[in-house]
Amino acid sequence: MFTLAIVGRPNVGKSTLFNRLAGKKLAIVDDTPGVTRDWRDAEAHLFDRSFRVIDTAGLEESFDDSIPARMRQQTEAALKQADAILFLIDGREGVMPIDKHFAQWLRRQKKPVLLGVNKCENERAVISGLGEAYSLGFGDPIPMSAEHNEGLDSLYYALQAHFPEEEDIIEEDKEHELTLTDAALDELEGLEDFDFAAGLLPEDSEEIKAIKIAIVGRPNVGKSTLLNALVGEQRSMTGPEAGITRDAIAVKWEHKGKTLRLVDTAGMRKKSSIVNNIEKMAVDDSLRAIRLAQVVVLVLDAALGLEKQDQAIADLVLREGRALVIALNKWDLIEDKEEYLKEFRADILHQLGQVPDVPFVTLSAIRGANTGRVLDVVMETYDIWNKRVKTATMNRWLAGMESQNPPPLVGGRTNRLRYITQIKARPPTFAIWVSYPNDLSDSYKRYLMNGLRRDFGMPGIPIRLLMRTSKNPYV
Repeated sequence: MFTLAIVGRPNVGKSTLFNRLAGKKLAIVDDTPGVTRDWRDAEAHLFDRSFRVIDTAGLEESFDDSIPARMRQQTEAALKQADAILFLIDGREGVMPIDKHFAQWLRRQKKPVLLGVNKCENERAVISGLGEAYSLGFGDPIPMSAEHNEGLDSLYYALQAHFPEEEDIIEEDKEHELTLTDAALDELEGLEDFDFAAGLLPEDSEEIKAIKIAIVGRPNVGKSTLLNALVGEQRSMTGPEAGITRDAIAVKWEHKGKTLRLVDTAGMRKKSSIVNNIEKMAVDDSLRAIRLAQVVVLVLDAALGLEKQDQAIADLVLREGRALVIALNKWDLIEDKEEYLKEFRADILHQLGQVPDVPFVTLSAIRGANTGRVLDVVMETYDIWNKRVKTATMNRWLAGMESQNPPPLVGGRTNRLRYITQIKARPPTFAIWVSYPNDLSDSYKRYLMNGLRRDFGMPGIPIRLLMRTSKNPYV
C-alpha cells in the first residue's frame, strides 16, 4: 500500500493532519511542542484513495542521547517505510532556519517530497509564509488547515502523481459474533444441539485475522523495551526516563504462522498522580487500547511486585472481558527467585481472586531473556479465551454440579438449574436457566464459574454468566 510520511519541526500540526487523514483521533494532539515521540501509522482515506499515513516526531537538531535525539532517530526509521514525504511547515510563522536545514536533509532522502503549509485558515496572516515557502525548493507549496479541514483537495491532486495505478484496499478487522436478542435467548432453553458458533460469519476465521495484543502497565516498567525485543528492532523509543511513550504504537508481527498486532501503550498512573493534559490523553489512549485488545500483557517491575495500581489495571482488563497475561520484567535483578515466585503466586490469588490462575511469565526485556515465551503464553491464553463447549456436554456437567452441591432453597422451594448453553466466546459467556435467577447467590455463581474453568480447561480467563428465568411448564 502507498505510504505517506508526515514530517516537520515540532508543533506544526503533523498529528492533527494525521488524525484528519485517518478519520479518527488516533494521535495525541496538544499545543505543547514535542508531544509525539514515536512514529505511528494508520490507514488513511482521501476522497477515492486509500493509503497508509505515518505520523512522526518533530524534527530537531540533536545527536546525543537526549529524548529529542531519540525522537529524530525514530523519524529517520519511519522515512524508510515511506513512498513519499509530506514536509509540513507553519504558515503563520513562515520558514524558520530549522525548516531550511531539514529541507536540505530531506533532499538527500531520494524520495518524493511535497511541501505542505499548515494553519492557513486566515489567508491574510499567511501570505508572507506562503511566499517564503518557495525558497525551500520543493515547488508549489500546498496551503491547508488540518484543524479546519481545508486544503485537502489540493493535497489529493498533489499526491496523484505519486499514487500507484492500482492499490489493494485493506479493510479494518471487524469482529463477527452471533448476537441474540432476549426473545431469541428464551427459545434456546432445552435445545441440546444448539451451537452458537454456527451463527458466525465465514470471514470470522481465526486464520485471516490479526490477534490484537496490548502491552500495558505503570510507567518505566519496560513496556517499550519488551515490544522492541519481540519485534527485533527499535520500533518504540526507550530510555531511563519515565513516561517516554505517549501515543499507543501498533506493530504487525508474525509468530509461528499467526499474525499479531502488538500495541505499546503509555504508562498508566493513578488519577491523582496525573499532572497535565498530555498525560491524561496518553492514559485515555491506553484505556482505548485495552478495550480494543483481545489479549492484554500487563508488564510489572519484578523488583516492585504487584502494586495497587497494577491490581487496578488488571481489574479493568478482566472487567472488560479481555484475556490477561502478566509479564514479570527485570527478572535478572531478583536474587531468591524460588521464594519470590512462591510469594507472587500468593499475591495473585489474594489480589486477583476473581480470576485465579492468571498466567505469568518471568523475563528480562532489556537482555532479551525469555521474551519469546511471552508470545507462546499469549497464544495459549488466546485459545482458551476463544473456547467453545458443546451444549449437550455442558448440561450433563450442570446436572452433576447441582447434584453435588444444590443451590440454596428459595422460600422452601428448590431453585432448579434447568439448562445451560454457551452464547458467546471472547470471553466465554454462558446463559443458565434457573427457577429463581434473582435468588441465586454470588457464592453459588462463583462455584459454577470455578467449575467451568476446572472441568472445561479455561483457567486464568474471565467467564461471564447470564442468568435467565426458566419457562413455567404450566403456562
